[in-house]
Amino acid sequence: MSDTPVAISDQGAVRRITVNRPEKLNALNAATLDALSQAFEQAADDVAVRVVVLTGAGQKAFVAGADIAEMADLRPTEGRDFSLRGQRLMRRIETLPKPVVGMINGFALGGGLELAMACHLRIAADSAKIGQPEINLGLIPGFGGSQRLLRLAGRAAALELCLLGVPITAERALQLGIVNRVVAAAELEAETQRVTDQLASAAPLALRGTLDIINVGGECGIEEGLQYESAQFGLMFATDDMREGTRAFLERRKPEFAGR
Repeated sequence: MSDTPVAISDQGAVRRITVNRPEKLNALNAATLDALSQAFEQAADDVAVRVVVLTGAGQKAFVAGADIAEMADLRPTEGRDFSLRGQRLMRRIETLPKPVVGMINGFALGGGLELAMACHLRIAADSAKIGQPEINLGLIPGFGGSQRLLRLAGRAAALELCLLGVPITAERALQLGIVNRVVAAAELEAETQRVTDQLASAAPLALRGTLDIINVGGECGIEEGLQYESAQFGLMFATDDMREGTRAFLERRKPEFAGR
């Protein structure tokens, strides 16, 4: 058994958060949801962290779903509270002011797919299986899966995954826009590192601004979104990083961003 449901490690400016219940295929119980919430709060507050990678321990699963043994005997109000607990975590990840990259190394089912969809970018091994199989348990998605599938892949794909409950391949998920990249399982670590190295070298305030305008724009009308983008664009001109970035471009050198 794992000593802790979530493991945390740092490599430079990149923090890795690992769901650490491989003996349960990293299933999400209440303790794991709480530990993940705490880990993401710490990542948000740590100025040394510029990028977060989220993955699962072991070779089989990213996260295979919510912990069915814990859910089986819940009453209606307890089920609603469990759903809200998961939704709060997903929303915290989605609104984190630093890029979160989901490294999908195996099964991402039910709550696992919901967790992956809350990440800003998703890189999947070609062996991964992805789906919302709650219908097979007499349930529906509860951690935001229906809503994020609608936004990522559209109504037809959301209905297919949620009504049929049949997992799809990583390649099919790529075609639907659920994941950003698919690589051979042996290349997953290296590809994730390439992406996170690029993100970690970018201007932190510009990364934060980009996440902000896309999050806001996805929830409002086009005119409001355009106005918000212009306001945030203007704020970038108050940053040292903007001056450094433009100077470096004109001087034909690599910029060194400080997050100021």
